[in-house]
Amino acid sequence: MEKIILGIDPGTMVMGYGLIEVKNNKVRLITLDELLLHKLPNQEMKLKKIFEKTLAIIDQYHPDELAIEAQFFGVNVQSMLKLGRAQGVCIAACLYRDIPIVEYAPKKIKMAITGNGNASKEQVAGMLQHLLGLKEIPKRLDATDGLAVAVCHYLNSGKASSSSTGTTKSSSSWESFVKNNPKRAK
Repeated sequence: MEKIILGIDPGTMVMGYGLIEVKNNKVRLITLDELLLHKLPNQEMKLKKIFEKTLAIIDQYHPDELAIEAQFFGVNVQSMLKLGRAQGVCIAACLYRDIPIVEYAPKKIKMAITGNGNASKEQVAGMLQHLLGLKEIPKRLDATDGLAVAVCHYLNSGKASSSSTGTTKSSSSWESFVKNNPKRAK
């Protein structure tokens, strides 16, 4: 099996992403980076930039699948709304290019990478450095967070993925998610 997985940690200030190639059950880092959005004047421009960057990544690397970090339920409703919009724009770009999408809860990602669902960003980055032989860890950890989602998806391929709501039904794309969860998709 050979495929390229794009992992995205969505955000309206920084979007982290990483791409891995899986070939003969071996994982190779293609790239990891971040999109800085803090200088853009408003949310609309940030969302436009996220959409454009996601399409550019897709067009450059031709990923077979997107693994994206699901929203977590926090205290600040405005932050959740902004994060949800950023996530939605990434998903829309992938749907536009017919790329299957899988969401992973933050705890599931941390558990897959470190064995601890409450691991810190630094612990996740350190484990990725060890697993993939990264020479150095980026200054900002949003890039390694995006990479972690891709590696989590690889490690969970064929297993049920959990969403931020705690359900454990596997969905390899939004199309299959809608088919498997008709009441949730309305």
